[in-house]
Amino acid sequence: MKLTAVILTLNEEQHLPRCLSSLEGVVTDIVVVDCFSADATIEIARSAGARVIQRQWTNHARQFNWGLSQLAADTDWVLRIDADEYLTPELAAEIKENIVGVDQVVNGIYCGRRMTFQGRLIRHGGVFPIRVLRLFRFGRGECENRWMDEHIKVEGATADFSGEIIDDNLNSLTWWTDKHNKYASREAVDLLNLEYGFMPHDSIASLQSGNRTGLKRWVKERVYARLPGGFRAFAYFFYRYVFRVGFLDGQAGTAFHFLQGFWYRYLVDAKVTEVKRFMRDQQVSVIEAIETILGIEVTITNATRETQEQEFTSTANQSHSRISS
Repeated sequence: MKLTAVILTLNEEQHLPRCLSSLEGVVTDIVVVDCFSADATIEIARSAGARVIQRQWTNHARQFNWGLSQLAADTDWVLRIDADEYLTPELAAEIKENIVGVDQVVNGIYCGRRMTFQGRLIRHGGVFPIRVLRLFRFGRGECENRWMDEHIKVEGATADFSGEIIDDNLNSLTWWTDKHNKYASREAVDLLNLEYGFMPHDSIASLQSGNRTGLKRWVKERVYARLPGGFRAFAYFFYRYVFRVGFLDGQAGTAFHFLQGFWYRYLVDAKVTEVKRFMRDQQVSVIEAIETILGIEVTITNATRETQEQEFTSTANQSHSRISS
């Protein structure tokens, strides 16, 4: 049985040794998909016996799915793990003991995931632990084609392991806020796509799937996304910090719930508003506005682009007719 771990990297010399150490004796192969790191990431990966392949970054989903296409044909299972994550000993033992005997009808396996912030494990706010699908049969799963908050999707039955993955990023708060500023631009693209439909909508959202991840995505797309911008960020923070007692996570937890639960989501809404204002003021399509304001080149088919341009032209002509009359 061949289990391959896929890790995406960019300058991860600080985290990669810990991640690789947690995989020892668990996986048979490690493939590091690197985005031309300038530090010791590649040397660390190769010294641990990992195969390193490189590709220019577009987004997480495309990078990961490309990495899947580079795996050996005899791969049986794939483990998705980030460089700043590691397997707990409990999950490592669970994978080693049970992966071989998983029922043939099962194509994906969920595990728990927790996060630390400024050295503190976040326990409250209704955020963690979350259930994530990180193990799947090769050829039976892939990453959602999204710009942000992407998950692995599989067809067929899934199972659950009780062990957990810990996300413990050791970088500074300045690094964290800079990363989430970029995340906000990417999530703004997904929100704008819900409204304007300029890309195919790839989502695991479901009320019938029976898993928390699909339900959470459904609520985010069908409820949260339809609430007024700005207000929804405050409402979500209030829910996490007060109703789900996020304040019990202490000083570091307060910073986390405020920054990730309010500031980040308010920033997403502000970016969406900025794109729409640019569309209105400059009389351009949503695609052009995204590329100009957010600096993100949206890859779509020519047919989709032509449809969007026709819709924009029609809307602009209608507005001009109303003004003239």
